[in-house]
Amino acid sequence: MTDPYQNLANAIILTAVKDWRSARRKLKRKPKNKDAKILLEECESFFRSAWFASLTDVDGEILIRKLYEEDR
Repeated sequence: MTDPYQNLANAIILTAVKDWRSARRKLKRKPKNKDAKILLEECESFFRSAWFASLTDVDGEILIRKLYEEDR
């Protein structure tokens, strides 16, 4: 049986990743989109946060780097 708390943590992280990807797509179309810039910054701040570290063993900096590599 899976741990419901781990499922919640995974869902939170996946939502942040989806939001990050959405913001990047918007910025590619409209580089001056302020809302997308703010969302991207918020997601990256979350990936670097203590809360993120408490949810997962994944290194937030590595995740950000992988997302940018994927986005090329």
